[in-house]
Parts: sequence; C-alpha cells; structure tokens
Amino acid sequence: MPVMVALNHLLRPLLCQSLLRQVRSPLVATSRVSAPPLWPNTTCYPSACIRLYATKKSKAKAKGQSAKVNINSALVEDIISLDEVKGEMTAVLNALKDDFTRNLSIRTSPGALDHIVVTTQDGKFPLNQLGQISMKSPQFIMVNMSSFPEAIKAAIHALKESSMNLNPEVDGTIIKVPVPKVTREHRETLVKLAKQLSNKAKDSLRRVRSNAVTQVKKAKEVHSEDTIRLVEKQIQQLSDNIAVDIDKQLAAKTKELLG
Repeated sequence: MPVMVALNHLLRPLLCQSLLRQVRSPLVATSRVSAPPLWPNTTCYPSACIRLYATKKSKAKAKGQSAKVNINSALVEDIISLDEVKGEMTAVLNALKDDFTRNLSIRTSPGALDHIVVTTQDGKFPLNQLGQISMKSPQFIMVNMSSFPEAIKAAIHALKESSMNLNPEVDGTIIKVPVPKVTREHRETLVKLAKQLSNKAKDSLRRVRSNAVTQVKKAKEVHSEDTIRLVEKQIQQLSDNIAVDIDKQLAAKTKELLG
C-alpha cells in the first residue's frame, strides 16, 4: 500500500498535465473533471491546473465587434430611402474634399485663387470670373480687374479673409498679390483649419443621420420593432463608414500640409 500511495502522488501531476493538453481552450465551463479510472479511487481536480478563461483583450475585441447589416433598400423603401441617406452622407464627404482642395492648398499656381469667392452688391462670384488671374513668378500673382473695377474693393477683402495669409495691394485696376513663403507656423495653422472643417463635416453627418432616424421612428406603428431597429442600425453603419472616410481625409491632408 505505501508503494501504491507513492505512485498516486507521482502520477497525479502527470495526469493533470495530460488533461491540460487535451482540453486547453479559451473557456472551460467545468470546474471538476474526473480522471479515467487509471487507479481506483483516484480523482483529479483540474480547476487549479486547467481552468482557463478568456483574456480581457479577447473579451473587449468580441464586445467591440458588431454584426454587419446589409438591408435590401427596396424592402424598406416605404420606411425610408437608404440610397438617398447614403447619397446625403456621401455629399458631406465630397464637400469636405472640396473644402480641403480649395482652402488648404500650399501650392502656388494661378488656380490657387480660383476658389476665392467675392461678395458684391450683385451677388457672390468666384474671383476668376471677375478678374484675369496670372502668375508673374512663384511669389507673385496679379489679378486684372479692368472688366469689373467696381468689384476691386470686395476682391481685396476676399483675398485678405482667405486662409492663404495674403496681403494684396492695388495698382489701378490691377491687384498685386505677393505669395508669402510657406512657413512651419502657416502649415500648422492650415492643419488646425483642416481639423475644424472635418469636425464641421462630422456635425453635418450627424444631422443627416439624426434626420433619417427620426423619419424611421415615424414608421413604428406599421412595422415591427425588429424591422425599425435593423433600419436604424443600417443608418448608423452608413454614418460610421463615412466618419471613417472623413478621418482618412483629415489624416492625408495633415500629412500633406506638414510635409
């Protein structure tokens, strides 16, 4: 009998290790597993050696993942037009891209002033429709306003109020625009402006999403709660995708501006 007891003490750890290799998994529901009848009256309690749980990282990953929704637009067209919602959200992204191109350029060219809008008594007009823009050197642009001399004062104001840090001068009907050297400080100022524009775009995106959800909720009386919830989730998913694209545009523009 003493020999038997000694063998039990020697073999029990080995048996636990063998079970550990066989049942290793992220989650083990049982806290007690009986060993095979290798020795009579021998039971292994693997709770101490094989009780494994999901890590915090894996739990967080599983929690953060949500099932993708892909609703056929035709099936819910009596509730809302998902294609129109997607179009409005995409328009927000496209407007941001246009703002980035027009207002946050550090490249000097005659077209660099095309986006500047001049407010006159007759309305708002792009600068290139009121004056003839030409580039005399990389650091000097001229705007010939002889066709609309009455708009010179408004054009000067528009140039000064732009984000290009311009200080134009008037010589008769000619507006002389020295192009300042692009400093690090100016680049950082443009990056801040890019963040402001992207935040405004996200605000517009939230308004589109909120209006769409409000419209969907009006259909609760004629559609099931599950259907309404799925449509709302689809709208949220569309909004999230556009928000990711906005962040990508900001990151790309920031990299471009900082050089």
